[in-house]
Amino acid sequence: MAQSGSSVFSALQNFDAYPKTLEDFRIKTFTGAGITVISSVIMIILFTSELRYYMTTEVIDELFIDMTLGDKLKINMDVTLHKLPCAYVSVDAMDVSGQRQIDVRATLFKQRLTQNGNPVTESEVVVIAESKNVTNQTVIESSCGSCYGAETEMKQCCNTCQDVRDAYNRKGWAFPTGNMVQQCNVERLVEQIELQSGEGCRLHGHLVVNRVAGNFHISPGKSFEVGHVHVHDLAAFGNTPTYNLSHTITHLSFGDNYPGQTFPLDDLYTFAEHSEMVFQYYLKIVPTTYVKLNSDRLKTNQFSVTRNTKNLAGGSDNSLPGLFLSYELSPMMIRYTEKNRSFLHFLTSVCAIIGGVFTVAGLLDSAVYHGGRALQRKIELGKAT
Repeated sequence: MAQSGSSVFSALQNFDAYPKTLEDFRIKTFTGAGITVISSVIMIILFTSELRYYMTTEVIDELFIDMTLGDKLKINMDVTLHKLPCAYVSVDAMDVSGQRQIDVRATLFKQRLTQNGNPVTESEVVVIAESKNVTNQTVIESSCGSCYGAETEMKQCCNTCQDVRDAYNRKGWAFPTGNMVQQCNVERLVEQIELQSGEGCRLHGHLVVNRVAGNFHISPGKSFEVGHVHVHDLAAFGNTPTYNLSHTITHLSFGDNYPGQTFPLDDLYTFAEHSEMVFQYYLKIVPTTYVKLNSDRLKTNQFSVTRNTKNLAGGSDNSLPGLFLSYELSPMMIRYTEKNRSFLHFLTSVCAIIGGVFTVAGLLDSAVYHGGRALQRKIELGKAT
């Protein structure tokens, strides 16, 4: 039994893929030590790189037809008009479904800027107003202000400048200049425009629109509608107003932002070469869903942009100067899904790194050692002869 057991172990030894040499026959060299150090450093660097890659999240993208209906589209924006005061600016949005948002104020905020681009503080507003004798005191004592001929059975009183504007809009009449309307004199519309002369304006906030093709624009003048016609009232800005529409789009996006997302219009500065220009931006929006590891879903959008400019100064074109951003949605949708990377793939890569570097280092060490030995024998043979 003992003899058969030893024969079995002897047979198993024949399968050893890692035969060992005796310590007495092992030779340690300086070049071998150097190659060992270098190969160890390379293995550590490659292992660290593979580990960092394994710790990151894998993002898988899929493309399919967008079947969602009835959602809203949130437009995030931060735009600075460097030479156009806030009193001149209005933002309007409209889409192919017929929805119109005129002079958006609820979710979009205006920040007055000095000529140097710094925000105008409340104390500076008071100082400037006092220097120009502009006040905000109300002088109308009547409890029912005149609508200047635009009264209706439902609306007999106009106590503010905006009430008069709305009454004229309902009648489809052109609004008179600010100095002709007592309510506008009270609110100092013309004085406010003069007060902000030379300033800039930052528009920041968001718009919520229908998820269909549409556009929104940033233009000078008070906007309103007469019938189904969109109109900008420029009477309060003088007989021959000019506008410098140099601007910076600090940020523009649609919906929530997902990790690593880029925005093609961010930090874009555009200089207006002429006094009155139209800047047109055509946006192609691709609906996108981003699914995180915890299954949270972000509904967002990616977009590409094409730009065009047109000079209106001295021409016969009746277009309105301003920034016009038209957008349409792609019928395709992209879905990004976060997933953890495979541990088996990481383990395979680590084994490949260690085995590969060890094998290459062994071959290099063997080549250097045997090459050195052969060179040494030739030198000794040459001396002997």
